[in-house]
Amino acid sequence: MDPYIAGVLLGLVLLASFYLTGRGLGASGATRSIVVSGVSAIAPNHAENSEYFKKYLHDESPMKSWLVLEIAGVIIGGFLSGAWAGRLKLKVEHSPKITSRRRIMLASAGGLLFGFGSQLGRGCTSGAALTGMATLSLAGFVTMLAIFGTAFALAYFFRKNWI
Repeated sequence: MDPYIAGVLLGLVLLASFYLTGRGLGASGATRSIVVSGVSAIAPNHAENSEYFKKYLHDESPMKSWLVLEIAGVIIGGFLSGAWAGRLKLKVEHSPKITSRRRIMLASAGGLLFGFGSQLGRGCTSGAALTGMATLSLAGFVTMLAIFGTAFALAYFFRKNWI
């Protein structure tokens, strides 16, 4: 999709999120809800005695959070978009200079670091940066600058893995 059109559509989704839910977008909260539900199902005593998990266990299941529905919609929408465009294939895209295994390892490491960082920063890029900037929060602008600044600074060292 054209990035300008995608940006406008993302802005409209963010505006609709504010209007319909009273909150902005966010993905890390859904991951937290899924992890809390999993730990609660596997080790309920641990979840009830842990300060971290206990604060997310309420009368309702954390899986009923609207963020979980948001992420489910993103996943389903991605599959439908790929199918509609004829790009729904099981393959690993990578540079000819690296193997599929290395690409998967780098992507997994990046995902784990991103997830850890989103919990430390109390939000992911969509929650902290996009929603923060939409509400004119200084923290949102600083977060976005840090995200793009770090990516720009590290791109030189990692470019051989993608180009």
